[in-house]
Amino acid sequence: MRLKNVLIAVRDLEQAKKFYRELFGLEVALDGDENVMLTEGLVLQDKKVWEACLGEEIISHNNAAELYFEERDLEGLVEKLKAYGEEIRYADRLRELPGGQKLLRFYDPDGHLIEVRTPAEGEAAL
Repeated sequence: MRLKNVLIAVRDLEQAKKFYRELFGLEVALDGDENVMLTEGLVLQDKKVWEACLGEEIISHNNAAELYFEERDLEGLVEKLKAYGEEIRYADRLRELPGGQKLLRFYDPDGHLIEVRTPAEGEAAL
């Protein structure tokens, strides 16, 4: 068995596509109206579809999971976040961990927690 994608429910597909394109460089690989697959395997789905499927309301900012990225230039990402046209809600500002790895946590416009770290010593960024 192999994990193929990660799906997150979003209020506004256009806003979510813009966020992930401008800040992470993810591009649309497949656009199916209510479902959009981005490069790197992230799938955005209109929350109305997800709510209809589950029969329940989507709970934002639940901190039950996170999207994890690696980036060598976290300071550059911080500058992108500052320049982004919408306010960014931070869970953890840029800091250095024991051993030298850097970490930053923030939320996307729909409340999905995102963690970005520099690669661990000796690892290449994916």
